[in-house]
Amino acid sequence: MKNTIYYCCLLFLLFAAPWFASAQSKEKAAYKYLLYVPKKETKPGQKYPLIIYLHGSSQRGQDLTKLKTYGLPYLIEQGRDFEFIIASPQCPAGKLWSTDNWLEPLYEELIAKYPVDTSRVYLTGISMGGGGTFDVAKDYPDRFAALVPLCAWNSDTTRLCSLRHVPIWTFHGTNDEQVPLVAETQSKVAALRQCQGNIRLTTLKNEGHYIQWLYEQQGTYDIYEWMLRHKKP
Repeated sequence: MKNTIYYCCLLFLLFAAPWFASAQSKEKAAYKYLLYVPKKETKPGQKYPLIIYLHGSSQRGQDLTKLKTYGLPYLIEQGRDFEFIIASPQCPAGKLWSTDNWLEPLYEELIAKYPVDTSRVYLTGISMGGGGTFDVAKDYPDRFAALVPLCAWNSDTTRLCSLRHVPIWTFHGTNDEQVPLVAETQSKVAALRQCQGNIRLTTLKNEGHYIQWLYEQQGTYDIYEWMLRHKKP
């Protein structure tokens, strides 16, 4: 019996404790954000999936209009309709998505104010936001039903195995000169596959860094359909 308790405690220290320390050691911060809610009338009790979108480094600051130059906020500004709630927080200047604990305050506010289906919450981002998708999800591996990081940078492979049960579809251009494919995305994929992670890599031949067109559902890559088919148990 004592040996059983000992091994249980050891497993907690090896796996749960590093996640707990990482998530709890960061200061909570209320980041400003843009919000999109589907225009269709909500039926009584209807819940919507939630996609949280993380922008790249050039859009950091305190001006939410900067977010509308590309990505999901741009498409919303152009009048695109979606069948899910979209929250687009803005990372302050000089910070990374992994600097503060901004997710908890945002998540708690969204589920309190809006009809969010908490079994269908997704995280996606591009460039710094792609790296942030990995980093934020590592702190909250049970929060998300699926992840879609695009040309992810500034994220290492530490604690990546905490995401081994989360479906991930990641993209990277073969000609990306700003964020090296092998050093950034392929290293993460290799690390996750070593611990039997559920990750899929699509390399985009002859594409550079600016692959935000994936959010426009162009070609064969419907990332929304892929995300929405996943649901937490």
